[in-house]
Amino acid sequence: MKIQTRIALACLLMASALAAQTPSQTATVIIRADQPGPVINRNIYGHFAEHLGRCIYEGIWVGEDSSIPNTRGIRNDVAAALRELNIPVLRWPGGCFADEYHWKDGIGPREKRPAMINTHWGGVVENNHFGTHEFMDLCEQIGADPYVCGNVGSGTVQEMMEWVEYMTSDADSPMANLRRANGRDKPWQLPYFGVGNESWGCGGNMTPEFYADQYKRYNTFVKNYPGSKIYRIACGANGGDFNWTEVLMKNASRRMNGLSLHYYTLPTGNWKTKGSATDFDEAGYIATLVNTLKMDSLIAKHAAIMDKYDPQKRIGMIIDEWGIWTDVEPGTEPGFLYQQNSMRDAIIAALNFNIFHAYADRVAMTNIAQTINVLQAMILTDKGKMVLTPTYHVFNMYKAHQGATSLPLALSTPNYEHGGKTIPAVSATASRTKDGQIHISLVNTNPSAPATVRCEIAGLEKQPKVTSGQLLTAPAINSVNTFDLPRVVEPKTFSDAKIADGTLTITLPAKAIVTLVLE
Repeated sequence: MKIQTRIALACLLMASALAAQTPSQTATVIIRADQPGPVINRNIYGHFAEHLGRCIYEGIWVGEDSSIPNTRGIRNDVAAALRELNIPVLRWPGGCFADEYHWKDGIGPREKRPAMINTHWGGVVENNHFGTHEFMDLCEQIGADPYVCGNVGSGTVQEMMEWVEYMTSDADSPMANLRRANGRDKPWQLPYFGVGNESWGCGGNMTPEFYADQYKRYNTFVKNYPGSKIYRIACGANGGDFNWTEVLMKNASRRMNGLSLHYYTLPTGNWKTKGSATDFDEAGYIATLVNTLKMDSLIAKHAAIMDKYDPQKRIGMIIDEWGIWTDVEPGTEPGFLYQQNSMRDAIIAALNFNIFHAYADRVAMTNIAQTINVLQAMILTDKGKMVLTPTYHVFNMYKAHQGATSLPLALSTPNYEHGGKTIPAVSATASRTKDGQIHISLVNTNPSAPATVRCEIAGLEKQPKVTSGQLLTAPAINSVNTFDLPRVVEPKTFSDAKIADGTLTITLPAKAIVTLVLE
């Protein structure tokens, strides 16, 4: 037995013994199956792949001549893992990269494509071998809808207009014929298009008033060609910049379908020293969860502004960048934003999903940053090796909520307290799928104490039964999956849920995520 395996097992036994000695806390949940809420848009489980670090090159694209098994240059192992998640939508090419990306450099014979400097992320020179055709192929391989972000910062209106024509027009026109000459006869479906990215910062350092005018101008030339209808997404606010949302809704809301919001969880709350992805104690753990739970109030406040101008909730809130952002792993290129992914990150993902579900009437899409090898990634790669992260497993455990009807719930929970900081110990969400199954997802944020959850489901004609359950926990809050030990944090079958006299009783282990299926 490897020394790492012995250490992991010892940690797990120690954690289990500690949990057994710690009295369980009790939370109560009432789920209103008789008062169904809005549908949880499946796009809430969206992803984001930017030309950044090793996300695209090596993470997704290895080229057709690579020794790594691939289909038309896209790695087979990564594509298969992403298909398993039922990814609804994938955002590309950025991020900050989008506003320096010129799409014509990424089409045609690869050996003739001009290289470019990625000035935002490491100053590397990339060869543009992964462009529009390759991205659309990726989306088709994994079954995701494409969400393309256009260049407002350094691109022209004509450039954006021609890109949309190239992708979506079936006419006998210059751009459609250029697409055909490059090997694609029929146009692609492009359901989602972003008009610029972070225009308040790396996308041009604009004021909201200036961007609102620019949005209206550029958006005018994002055409709906026959057979194509594009959902147009305006660049929204950075975190708590409520004035940006106010100005955009006031000046441009009639011309948009969605308005974005970006918010990252920083462990320390300090951009200069964000904190380590793995080297943190319980004080760092709770501080990080305090910061991630701010997502709730941010959505509520931005939604209130949107409600003022859009009471019918026609415009979707698009949280197309979210997740934990830590300091990079020691010894790696700072501009590549490579970080490990721990049990703490899995809890962060689950807490955010529970929040997004609570605002399903307004939140229409979210896109975690990012899919491979960057920030809160689903997958890490090292040349031909691949490992699934704890966050990947949360997406897989929660995927049944995609397109399901949210069920309102009332939660009474004890608190988890440490070092003067306090958060709810238990978080919960529930939904009902079209076939009538009820899915319940629960989080115990307390890293050392189990929690008992007593759950009543109102409005059912007969007592349901638990048909399956999954548990994600780990030996420690900073446990990770590595290429040598890839299964330290992975789901296990969960059976500690019982129904008697109409009450569902669940015992949540410490630092755990549980999903249940009831029929």
